[in-house]
Amino acid sequence: MLKYRLIFGTLMTVLFVGIVILDGWLDGSVCSDMPNSAIQGTLLGIFLVVLAVPAQMEISRLIRRTGAEFFTAVVIIASALLATSYYWSQFTSGADNFRLIYTSSVIAFSLLALFGCQAIRFGNTGVIINCGANLFARIYLGFLSSFVLGVRIDFGLWPLLMFIFTVKSSDIGAYTLGRLFGRHKFSPKISPGKTWEGMAGAMIFAAIVGSIFAGACGIMPVWLGAVFGSVFAFLGQLGDLAESMIKRDAARKDSANSLPGFGGVLDVIDSPLATAPFAYLFFTLVLGR
Repeated sequence: MLKYRLIFGTLMTVLFVGIVILDGWLDGSVCSDMPNSAIQGTLLGIFLVVLAVPAQMEISRLIRRTGAEFFTAVVIIASALLATSYYWSQFTSGADNFRLIYTSSVIAFSLLALFGCQAIRFGNTGVIINCGANLFARIYLGFLSSFVLGVRIDFGLWPLLMFIFTVKSSDIGAYTLGRLFGRHKFSPKISPGKTWEGMAGAMIFAAIVGSIFAGACGIMPVWLGAVFGSVFAFLGQLGDLAESMIKRDAARKDSANSLPGFGGVLDVIDSPLATAPFAYLFFTLVLGR
């Protein structure tokens, strides 16, 4: 397990950082000496859309295990459109108003599409559970992931990397100290393996990483970077618990077995996904826009 985590964790880190750095190099946001393009985050947007496909396939299997039906095409398209809302807003002069109208329209029309699929395939049977589950899937993966791209576009490449590395380092801290010293259960009903000792490890690791990014990249004061790390470590573990509830409801330990040592795509992105809106809010309050 640990061997696979190290191997695949390193490969995924290199891939993600490579995409983000190349993306920043293409649009001029890697360093202040390069001219910034008016359109930012193109590669990251493509990456999020591509990632939405296997992630939605995983959540579709979980949803079907609960007895609900999944309308794959509608949910994947709606998720991709929601995930890229910040990207498309760059082509307009009123970005905030555009995102409000765009996001509302995607949610509304995709909901109507879900009703259409339900009527054609199942009629009156399972309307609430089917439409509710599909609505949940596109909000969970599509809408929440849009804030990842929002952080990249509105605040830059380094705050995005700070956010992702801080949250994922908390997973490493929780796993390490939880395995070594874990005794007191944090949430036995949802995830019996999580402990308060693991939570402490998550906050310590994330505080260190957050302070390093804050100081080295000049994003914010070092002490505030440590606070950022501690807070987002806690939020990240709650995000992991949220995905655990989904898996437990479907009677599954992992969302899939496509990534040895981790499980599935959902098992990797659960904590960044749940904390992305908080990261966007935090950077808005601290860095402004």
